[in-house]
Amino acid sequence: MDPVVHFEMPYKDRDRAGRFYETAFGWKTQKFGPEMGNYMLATTASQDSPQEGAFRGAINGGLFPYDEKMPGQHPSVVIAVGDIRASMKKVNQAGGEVLGEPMEIPGVGQYVAFHDTERNRLSMLQPLMPGSA
Repeated sequence: MDPVVHFEMPYKDRDRAGRFYETAFGWKTQKFGPEMGNYMLATTASQDSPQEGAFRGAINGGLFPYDEKMPGQHPSVVIAVGDIRASMKKVNQAGGEVLGEPMEIPGVGQYVAFHDTERNRLSMLQPLMPGSA
């Protein structure tokens, strides 16, 4: 079973979005520069522990710059997979549509977006193995 490990949402104003989630929900944000696509990590749980306000299944996420020219600019979830190429084939065979080729996220792994059969935009990530970065 491949678990949901991350969520993503677009932003139009990174500072405004960061302030909103920090103020409304107490999330911690970390802003990256152009070398990482101006991505902003969102930490919603420091560890998988009820004492830390988190619980089993709690996940962290990130926000990315909204781009009108790019389709599928909606909140989505990221699913961890062991073999991204094999999972891309499974998505297509199950009636979904992979959106392009995997891209390398430095220090993280291979990433590709897809539509499920209901046209929801999701993505999958083949994480780097520990110690391989």
